[in-house]
Amino acid sequence: MFKHILMPTDGSDHSERAIERGIELAKLCGAKVTGIHVMPDYPMMMAYEGSFDSIPQEKADAEARALAAGFLAFVQKTAAAAGVPCDTVVATNAHPYDAIVNTANERGCDLIVMTSRYRRGLVSLIMGNESTRVLHRASIPVLTFRALMSVDHPDKTRPKSVKT
Repeated sequence: MFKHILMPTDGSDHSERAIERGIELAKLCGAKVTGIHVMPDYPMMMAYEGSFDSIPQEKADAEARALAAGFLAFVQKTAAAAGVPCDTVVATNAHPYDAIVNTANERGCDLIVMTSRYRRGLVSLIMGNESTRVLHRASIPVLTFRALMSVDHPDKTRPKSVKT
């Protein structure tokens, strides 16, 4: 069925849940996985006591790479525990959806598995939704896991998992 699954991560709990499900699918299909984290491609600003100061680009890049390494370590660890071959990539792009779609094409992936975080109101208009942008631009299937509620405080009326 699927041979190579791309799994974007932003390090969120929702993203980790999608990765866990994607790795389960990869194991069932005998597929390999590639984890990707997209770092921002713009100057970083830091707030200090009510003011905004720019920080050196080298420092911002080092901090972003350290975060990316931690996020991707989760993908590697989860894949290794399941016996699924895994590699990872860190991309830099102001538009994460572009990096995700481009990486899927460059690496010959046949499925993208990612979380879909729902945003409301003004945040939705300004920030948009990366998974929606990936869905519109990808030439391969995209499997999204909807994340409406907090992982820490799930809806107690819903089953924790569905067994088939």
